[in-house]
Amino acid sequence: MTSDAADSADPAPKRRGRPSVRRELVEREIKENAARLFAERGVAGTTLQDIADATGLTRQAVYHYVASKDDLFAQLVSEIADQPAQVLHEINSMDDLSPPDKLRRMAHSLALHQMANPDRFRLMIRSESDLPEHLATSYTASRRRVLKELIEVIDAGIATGTFRTVNARTAALGIIGMLNWIAWWHQEGSSDQHAADDLAEMAVRTIQNENRTPQAPTVAGILASIRRELDIVERLSSDPDSPPTHMP
Repeated sequence: MTSDAADSADPAPKRRGRPSVRRELVEREIKENAARLFAERGVAGTTLQDIADATGLTRQAVYHYVASKDDLFAQLVSEIADQPAQVLHEINSMDDLSPPDKLRRMAHSLALHQMANPDRFRLMIRSESDLPEHLATSYTASRRRVLKELIEVIDAGIATGTFRTVNARTAALGIIGMLNWIAWWHQEGSSDQHAADDLAEMAVRTIQNENRTPQAPTVAGILASIRRELDIVERLSSDPDSPPTHMP
């Protein structure tokens, strides 16, 4: 039996009781190492033994925490896809927040999520075309939910006059695109909160109505605004002691 086949076929011991703090920490470390290795080598190019070695466990010990490599990959996909959609829906349901405040909080949440999980997001980009059908369906549905929540809050801001009259879908996709780059330029140890604050403010400013003479929205105009904000992001992410970060 090949290593990959064993990774999928070996049964995991039954889990009993409530997870301890140590168990949660070990599970988190396993997932972080798995996401990094999957992103670097691909799922097919990574074995459960590789993940065990990176975590400092034996392969048999890993089976106390995960059922198989495929199950571990499915958990990572579910977490990276489902959590943002759920959080954005909760924010959009807060009646005491104005549309700009909702959008600012949504963008801030998405930014922090990307900063906390860059390996997982790069994994999704690399593996998206190879996802099993059930995971691809779930992942696509979650992405659509994120887009839907952003479109709703942008439409609400347009209706109240706090946002310019833009194509809400185009604006939402532009904001998502800006935030997606975080997985490539974010450096661990930097000030996540400050960076998320700046990015959230940029997201609002791209469509905020500043009482200027109304103009008919165009795709070119919206994209130009997003590009200006991305230039700022790239400058923020560049280490002054090294060449600027090159984004793919």
